Amino acid sequence: MFGDMMGMMGKLKEAQQKVEETKKRLDTVFIDENSSDNLLKVTLTANREVKSIEINNELLDDKEQLEDYLVLTLNKAIARATQVNERELAAAAKDGMPNIPGLDLFK
Repeated sequence: MFGDMMGMMGKLKEAQQKVEETKKRLDTVFIDENSSDNLLKVTLTANREVKSIEINNELLDDKEQLEDYLVLTLNKAIARATQVNERELAAAAKDGMPNIPGLDLFK
């Protein structure tokens, strides 16, 4: 039984390492989101770090419109990045988890 416990602990450390490696990799996965009319484009990493914002000159004339575009487009990009992030981290954690009978954390 003690050997099984040590094996499980090793598997848990492996899972933790896989999750950390995945987090680092997600810094290189980019999510682009455009406004519906392509006047604004934002780029985030899958870890939800803003990398760039491109604004068409047409939007610079209307501060309120630009703010609305930024809020809507950033929220869509963050939602997409969050989906990618959660999916990838869950897969990494599940892949490295030991098989513990009766404990199915990732159904």
